[in-house]
Amino acid sequence: MSGFIPVNEPLLNGNEKKYLVEAIETGWISSEGPFIKQFEEKFANYIGRKYAVAVCNGSVALEAAVEALNLEKGGEVIMPSFTIISCAAAVIRAGLTPVLVDSDPLAWNMDVNQLESKITSKTKAIMVVHIYGLPVDIDPIVEIAQKYGLKIIEDAAEVHGQTYKEKKCGSFGDISIFSFYPNKHITTGEGGMILTEDETLAEKCRSLRNLCFQPQKRFLHEELGHNFRMTNLQAALGVAQLERIDEFTEIKRNMGKKYTELLENISFIQLPLAKTAYAENIYWVYGIVLKPEIEVSAEIIMQKLNEKGVGTRPFFLGMHEQPVFHKMGLFKNEKYPVAENLVRKGFYIPSGMALTDEQIKIVATKVREALYECV
Repeated sequence: MSGFIPVNEPLLNGNEKKYLVEAIETGWISSEGPFIKQFEEKFANYIGRKYAVAVCNGSVALEAAVEALNLEKGGEVIMPSFTIISCAAAVIRAGLTPVLVDSDPLAWNMDVNQLESKITSKTKAIMVVHIYGLPVDIDPIVEIAQKYGLKIIEDAAEVHGQTYKEKKCGSFGDISIFSFYPNKHITTGEGGMILTEDETLAEKCRSLRNLCFQPQKRFLHEELGHNFRMTNLQAALGVAQLERIDEFTEIKRNMGKKYTELLENISFIQLPLAKTAYAENIYWVYGIVLKPEIEVSAEIIMQKLNEKGVGTRPFFLGMHEQPVFHKMGLFKNEKYPVAENLVRKGFYIPSGMALTDEQIKIVATKVREALYECV
């Protein structure tokens, strides 16, 4: 579609090509190239963690992280319903049961006030998922985890560069993960990172990502691992992208500010919070939620925007409404009204790193047109 503005376009005009050429010309294109170690060390230093383990995507970063914790089979992990399916899948594949909480209606993150009521004798961990650019209120979760002896798994996939009370997101969990999918603040095409302060956990994750090969007897296996390796080509992109993380963070915040200025006087929509008491929004994506009194669904608005040449994406469908989990006997008859409203009334508009100011104005104009045509 001529002139179509996609929901995401990455910015790759730094040292990405230079480092990729270096990787190709040296022949280091596999998971054993030098950019892997560089990316791990630089990213760990940026977040403020001792250890980083690069993997092939964010979903497997979650799987390896949960598996490495070696939580008791049959145990429970508390997590938000409103998130991507990778979070629940990682818990289930580790032989654990996800226990869901609803979202805060303004910040869209898990409602911390619901956590303690969900804890049972089976609870082993809390999975914190920072949603769409604002961090979860971490301090109360840390207190609860310490009180009950629970692990914290921190999914920081959507908050590259974000801080909670001036400390980097991704530095709070016993184990934390990031994703480097193309729509993230920094990208490696596909890719992920696991971070921890625990050397034993880091070594476990390194083993799990590499088929549990043993240093002395490579093909003698004591455990079953996975091929979760990141390639040197991906890591080359990551090193180049990481060089500009502060610049990218500022680009995203400026995008959010401009959208808000252009859309804030539409009375029947809810825009992202600009800030909370503990963080300023980093706008991984710019989401819009139709207010409850509006009968039209987000899907109708999205269809209209597509006709107008503007890409959109729906919000996450809550875990408790996923057919695959119902087939497993999970979450039957559970209701989480905030999560349900967000998926039915929420969507996000073009939010990519390469989005121009002119495109932001065009998108805002088309959003306004679509809303008034449909409501």
